[in-house]
Amino acid sequence: MSTSLTGCLEEMERRGLIPDDCLAVCCVGSVARGWANEGSDYDFNVISRTAWTGESARTIPVPLDPGVVPAVVLYVNGRRWEIKYWLDSQVRQMIDKVTWEQFEEGNSTAKALVDAEELFLERLSTCLTLSGSAWVEECKRLVDESAFRAFVTTRSLAEADSSIEDAVGQLAAGDLDSAVLSARKALGHTVDALLESQGNFGSRTPKWRARRFRETRPKELSFEDYWALETMRSFDPEDPRRWVDAVVQCCKDLSMEVEIR
Repeated sequence: MSTSLTGCLEEMERRGLIPDDCLAVCCVGSVARGWANEGSDYDFNVISRTAWTGESARTIPVPLDPGVVPAVVLYVNGRRWEIKYWLDSQVRQMIDKVTWEQFEEGNSTAKALVDAEELFLERLSTCLTLSGSAWVEECKRLVDESAFRAFVTTRSLAEADSSIEDAVGQLAAGDLDSAVLSARKALGHTVDALLESQGNFGSRTPKWRARRFRETRPKELSFEDYWALETMRSFDPEDPRRWVDAVVQCCKDLSMEVEIR
């Protein structure tokens, strides 16, 4: 566990923020991945068998039973902490949504999970466990064995394909400004699909895309080539069509390299 998290569990216990039947406490997000800066929040997931009954700052709606996730926000030594309280039963319901049986039914391009659910499952792979390592390891195994990776990869590919179609159509109509924006979206979705196919999730938080790319180092595209496209290094305002064509072709080529697994 990171030394920056030393004492966090004890602080939550001291404030009465840990349920009696707690199964696990995890730090997630940028702090857990080693990407935090001095202003980064501390994000925690607390998992228990029964619902949190303490005061909460807000509730997050989810299509589960029960249909909300309470969240507590506090400040410790000037640092913002957000603690989300999930039930073990809610976690099992999310995993049941991404079984291979569900994927093979043909609904794989639909959004199987809302953002809050997807964030929870993707962050399991990179969380730092403060307590409940046995529970966390079991859930990691269940997610690894599920079709979660296939679902999110296929979703990102579908979003990339839609943006490619938009860019091509806008070029044909002479709407060059819109075509540039659609090409940028297509690039983001395509790179997300590539990284997700290799087990590095995070398309719902695009600000970390470059970090995820450096971490994964996919053989299909170098970071230098990716970054040149992301930063529009070769873009010519006098000839935007050329840049859009290049990005669209790159996205098509990369999409063919992505494996669904």
